[in-house]
Amino acid sequence: MRQIGHFIGGRRVEGTSGRFADVFHPSTGDVQAQVALASAAEMRAAVENAKEAQRAWAAQNPQKRARVMMRFLELVRDEYDALAELLASEHGKTVPDAKGDIQRGLEVVEFAIGAPHLLKGEYTDSAGTGIDVYSMRQPLGVVAGITPFNFPAMIPLWKCAPALACGNAFILKPSERDPSVPMRIAELFLEAGLPAGVLNVVNGDKEAVDAILDDQDIKAVGFVGSSAIAEYIYVRAAQTGKRAQCFGGAKNHMIVMPDADLDQAVDALIGAGYGSAGERCMAISVAVPVGEKTADALMERLVPRVESLKIGPSTDGSADYGPLVTREAVERVTRYVETGVSEGAELAVDGRGFKLQGYENGFYLGGCLFDRVTPEMTIYREEIFGPVLSVVRAKDYEQALALPTTHSYGNGVAIFTRDGDAARDFAARVEVGMVGVNVPIPVPIAYHTFGGWKRSGMGDLNQHGPDAFRFYTKTKTVTSRWPSGIKTGAEFSIPTMK
Repeated sequence: MRQIGHFIGGRRVEGTSGRFADVFHPSTGDVQAQVALASAAEMRAAVENAKEAQRAWAAQNPQKRARVMMRFLELVRDEYDALAELLASEHGKTVPDAKGDIQRGLEVVEFAIGAPHLLKGEYTDSAGTGIDVYSMRQPLGVVAGITPFNFPAMIPLWKCAPALACGNAFILKPSERDPSVPMRIAELFLEAGLPAGVLNVVNGDKEAVDAILDDQDIKAVGFVGSSAIAEYIYVRAAQTGKRAQCFGGAKNHMIVMPDADLDQAVDALIGAGYGSAGERCMAISVAVPVGEKTADALMERLVPRVESLKIGPSTDGSADYGPLVTREAVERVTRYVETGVSEGAELAVDGRGFKLQGYENGFYLGGCLFDRVTPEMTIYREEIFGPVLSVVRAKDYEQALALPTTHSYGNGVAIFTRDGDAARDFAARVEVGMVGVNVPIPVPIAYHTFGGWKRSGMGDLNQHGPDAFRFYTKTKTVTSRWPSGIKTGAEFSIPTMK
């Protein structure tokens, strides 16, 4: 059985805790490896390595750090296909989807190459008589990222690339469900010229997470996962004086106005609702048609499309989506479907019990579609994280607008319409962090920031874009005066610009 340890001090090391977790092949249900679960002592060893290596890394000028990012991009592209296949084998998403996972991560690395510009401070000449004021952005030191299973390349790169470009050392604690790609990313950074110890990958569970949160040498932590754990990390990080950037769950709505192009809207819902088996924090899980006529027409088109979804192993490039990540995930999503039925929602398409010939032990679930879901139902209130789409009928635009605005999650939302006034009003008024207009998955490009509101995001600064460079640096402001023969005598009142 293949063993996966950690990457500490520039090399792979075996785990010493004696604890391991199985890494499955979701397409077949087989165990393909075991990953070590770190102890607090192993995490501390990684922090010591990072702390020692960070000083010299921070002393390099930003342009030299940016060149490491450039070289890393070349190395990843050289083995793009192999990385995608490795990612798909552990996560279950199709290889084309895995390539998208990697590509969205690389776009943030590309943005991080702009570190020499992004780290420039501000300068005011002659703020007072003979006085200049300037600011500089300096790295925090050792920082950490705790990343989820559903994007094992993209989100680790979203976290580590800006942090490293700023001059920090980084501790990555990826999901124990699909750890191989994060380990390979660390090796490629080393090959690209990153000094040993600046990027460490420590695999683990809650013990490793708590070790990160309690370590006084780790100055900031970024997290993506469920809202309950995001809240736990955010609170505990604050208690130990860390910066925290924590992103949680989602319940993303798509409003379908009466004037929308329904064929376009259905294509958007199918792709955004069922792609990657719905295991995306930006998946559309709620469709909100406005008016009964719109709802009936939408359902008439949706039902056959959901029934005809092609589900296959991760190696099937023609499949619409592959298996879920674990058998427990299938069981959890199935329970949500059962709850929806028991609470009175109409199950228009039932994907439970789906079996794929030749892959009967894989973690598959067919597409499920609910109609006439109401805001009181569990399947509307809670994140399902599976191939389940709920249709909530709204009588008018104001009711449709109120649904995402009043929901406890506020990650992403979309509106499909031909009416520019309606779209503009919606974008301005909806209480959600990321908005799409005729775009079903409104993930911002790398040089804008990504982040939700309410229970979807905790912390003042978002992921990637300029916010990432603000999060991973501290600002130092210098007020200087050089003696020039001016004698002012002692001043006892607070200095002002008179």
